Amino acid sequence: MSEFYIVRHGQASFGAENYDKLSELGHQQSVWLGEYFAQRNMTFGQLWLGEMVRHQETAAGICEGLNTDISSVTHTGLNEFDFQNIAAAYLAQHPNDVVQKGAPPAEFYRLLKKAMGAWSSEQLEPSMLNETWTEFRQRVLDVLNAMRQQNHKKPILLVSSGGAISMLMSVVLELEAKHVIELNMQVRNASYSQFFFNRDTVRLSSFNNVPHLDIPERVGAVTFS
Repeated sequence: MSEFYIVRHGQASFGAENYDKLSELGHQQSVWLGEYFAQRNMTFGQLWLGEMVRHQETAAGICEGLNTDISSVTHTGLNEFDFQNIAAAYLAQHPNDVVQKGAPPAEFYRLLKKAMGAWSSEQLEPSMLNETWTEFRQRVLDVLNAMRQQNHKKPILLVSSGGAISMLMSVVLELEAKHVIELNMQVRNASYSQFFFNRDTVRLSSFNNVPHLDIPERVGAVTFS
């Protein structure tokens, strides 16, 4: 069987005007992950990533830590869903749930959970959405199908976002939408999950690993944004 590792991007710039870039810690998390892979003598045949800046910066940090370049493939199926669009569609129907600027992060996560719940159960106005839940699931599935059409002698490294990783988990494990939403809240920055696959099946080996952060001097480096 072939093997792939999917990594969530490093900590992004939560609360900044532009979320789609890594924080200083996010860059460091990515380099540390690459160094961990290097210490284990891990090599990758291809690097697949989404189009987001935070994906590209995370991939660059991993390659820096590995001290090598990896042939890359950009796939839109690894892009995150558009939370701003989904939140706007949700708030159009539930204006009292608006989160004020400067509110604690927990308030934004509560809104995210509610909006994703309404999105996944088709309760939002379709004309307001850039992408339906079904379309999101299909493009993540397209990534798996594209990988399975090739014969990979070395592991593939994927860089994506929490929502896409959670959706991929649901496809592999046949989970319900509510589990995708819960998993989305749990995926740690610069964590990796490991899978084995062939043309017929995909099997999960491990989920949400951060061994490169699991040391005393990095106790504050585990993040979720």
